[in-house]
Amino acid sequence: MIRTLFPHLIAGWLLLLPLSAGAAEAAWAQAQARALWKHETWLDLVHYKAGTWPGTWRSHADDPAFFLSAQGRQDPRAELQATLRAFAEPAQAGDEHAQCRFVARLDWLRNELDLGELPQPDCAAYREFRQQVQATQAVLVFPSYYLNSPSSMFGHTLLRLDAGDAEGGSEYLSFALNFGALVDPDDNGLFYAFRGLTGGYTGQFEVDQYYKKIRDYNRDENRDIWEYPLNLDAAEIERLILHLWELRGIDFAYYFFDENCSYRILELLEVARPGLELSDDFPITAIPIDTVRAVQRAGLVHDKHFRPAHGTVLRQRITALPPAQRHWIKVLSAVPERLEDAELQALDEGTRAQLVDAAYKYLRYTQTGAARDPTMAARSYQLLRALQQQAAALPRDAPAVDPGASPDLSHGSRRLAVGAWSEQGREYLSLGLRMSLHSLEENRTGFPVGAQINIGNLDLRLEDDGQLDLNRLDLVDIVSLSPRDRFFKPLSWAVQTGIDRQWTANREHRVAQVNGGVGASGRVGPAGLVYALGTARLEHNHGFDDPLQPALGLRAGGLQDAGPLTLHWELGAERFANGQSRTRVDLRHNLRLARHQALHLQLLWRDQRGDDTLAVGLRYQHYY
Repeated sequence: MIRTLFPHLIAGWLLLLPLSAGAAEAAWAQAQARALWKHETWLDLVHYKAGTWPGTWRSHADDPAFFLSAQGRQDPRAELQATLRAFAEPAQAGDEHAQCRFVARLDWLRNELDLGELPQPDCAAYREFRQQVQATQAVLVFPSYYLNSPSSMFGHTLLRLDAGDAEGGSEYLSFALNFGALVDPDDNGLFYAFRGLTGGYTGQFEVDQYYKKIRDYNRDENRDIWEYPLNLDAAEIERLILHLWELRGIDFAYYFFDENCSYRILELLEVARPGLELSDDFPITAIPIDTVRAVQRAGLVHDKHFRPAHGTVLRQRITALPPAQRHWIKVLSAVPERLEDAELQALDEGTRAQLVDAAYKYLRYTQTGAARDPTMAARSYQLLRALQQQAAALPRDAPAVDPGASPDLSHGSRRLAVGAWSEQGREYLSLGLRMSLHSLEENRTGFPVGAQINIGNLDLRLEDDGQLDLNRLDLVDIVSLSPRDRFFKPLSWAVQTGIDRQWTANREHRVAQVNGGVGASGRVGPAGLVYALGTARLEHNHGFDDPLQPALGLRAGGLQDAGPLTLHWELGAERFANGQSRTRVDLRHNLRLARHQALHLQLLWRDQRGDDTLAVGLRYQHYY
């Protein structure tokens, strides 16, 4: 019986092979007639971008597993032909079959071509994935700026995929779609920044539960989260999920400034809604908040939600309490039994409930990142029980959101500047370009208080004889002035490196330097901030007998907002190992003319050459 059937089975199988191959060749003939490999959707699906020379292409995907042709990374035509042939291969490969691996390509090609009767592989892994990942809505998520991490100081973007109506807390069960670098946990911060800037890391997409992202950002890193629901329809969300499956485990290059988390999200949205050209607007840098604004301009955003960090909520709870009662927050967090004190019992029920709520949140906040402490856990449980008993007396109104805090309302990330200067009887023009992002005295709408992030700040001077010269280059200039009070005790710090001009031995020199400082800052009134930092500096200056010199010093200053005008003053002093010393007074006044325009007046007095100098400059600044 078996000997009789076996030849017939072999013959039947051999007959099927030409049919499948014939279907592939017929589909390829259709694709050739339409030059389908040039279609925008195909280019988006394989992440092709135009190459250096006209008519050349290169995919951003670095992983050979993403291509079915050996030339696929550079040749859209060859990859399309190989894809059609692979779809017609026998079905025995199962999950490894091209139809199972490239479901978005298959879906699109079915709509564009007559593929005939293709084999039907069993895609068990894909079925399991789709049972888990289902969505009716996509949300663009922006966790705010986090200056303590090089990769997050510009913020971050990811997508949230909601199944059903994700409200009332059900979004915690949604999936988060994130692109990030595969980082060696042993890399220190400096090495991490260097590799991120130079493409030393590989990046991949990951899908995880959204509640883990809330934990990481809202609680562990104390970052506010802004959520932007997108108006993608069911078919567009389906395309996004299909393509997400194709990208699982696929390696991409990762760069902090261009091919980063935000750029990859734009590429996904281009696949979801064919015709979008979001990523074309970011050939050099892709600052996360700029990509959010690009998505808004494309008409994809229909709403905006705010998810405050634990620290933000705690500050709101503290501010809502009468100042005379706020000391009870720390008292109750340390000794919950003090709830029975007569002074507390004499308070109205609402105030007492607010104190318990704030004390509970403060205790939890202080334990962020710490190992579990049974004593702290017992205090937390006591306060939680007391809070449950008094929950009815808590105000029902949600904490107010500062309308100026929304990051998408901030000024443009890049800045062009032109100014006129006078220094020691010399007049010159200045021309400036800053790649990103924000200085202390600039319009603070959308930025954290006391945060400065300047990367790639170039300033040229045009002398009256027509000579153009380098005035200043800041490669990195970051300042974090986090105000301290009785409840929050953050350190303030600064780091800066680049090239500037210094007077030494009665002559102005261009010097290369790196400097940093650490200290404290505090609020003065509702719109003021003061700070003081101890500093260290390493400078290479040919005006010194020994060019490389370290220095120690101090810097102190203050910020004051007065409507559209921001005042910033700073005093600085340094003493070098060779005995040279410097003192400066820097006054900067920034007048906001419009969201993306400002006038900047600076007065800089310096005593550093045996004499003093005064420079006065007025700049017009345009942000884009």
